[in-house]
Formats: sequence, C-alpha cells, structure tokens
Amino acid sequence: MNITKNYNEKELTMTIEGRVDTITSHDLEKEINDELDNFNSLTLDFTDLEYISSAGLRVLIATQKKLKSDNIPFVIKNVNATVSEIFRMSGFDKILTIE
Repeated sequence: MNITKNYNEKELTMTIEGRVDTITSHDLEKEINDELDNFNSLTLDFTDLEYISSAGLRVLIATQKKLKSDNIPFVIKNVNATVSEIFRMSGFDKILTIE
C-alpha cells in the first residue's frame, strides 16, 4: 500500500494505492491519526485501491466516528467496482459518504 497526501489549504486528500488489509490497515490508521490536527476536511481517493478487507473497513468506520464528533467532513471518492461491491455487501455504502 502506498499513501500520498495532498493539502489544499486545510483540506487533506489522501490517495491510497494497492491493498488495505490486515497487514496494511494499521499503517493507514496511523497516517490518518498523524494528520488529525492538520485538516478540516478529509478525502480518501481510492482510484488505485485494489482491495479493502474488514480490517480496512474498521479503519474507515473508526475515522468517520472521530471526524463526525468534530463535524469534519469525510468523503471517499473514485471507488472501483471491486471495492464498491465490498462496501455494498458490508453495508458500508449506507454508512460512509462515497462519491
């Protein structure tokens, strides 16, 4: 998994490439948590995300809970068909903001 961070003022876009699974989900969570005080909006760009496991989904829901309590927008965009199907089957498409 590779993560690229781009700031536009206080809006952070993190582009996630590869796989978010049991091995890499902790790295994603750490990268997000390391930036928490630096942004007022978070977008995860999944253009190059190949797969996300239940461990990755846990990171997304934990992130949403943290940000929602502070009224910080959290959006996931550019989800491919494989990841979209995982979101649909898990019900996360109803919980997360996906564009």
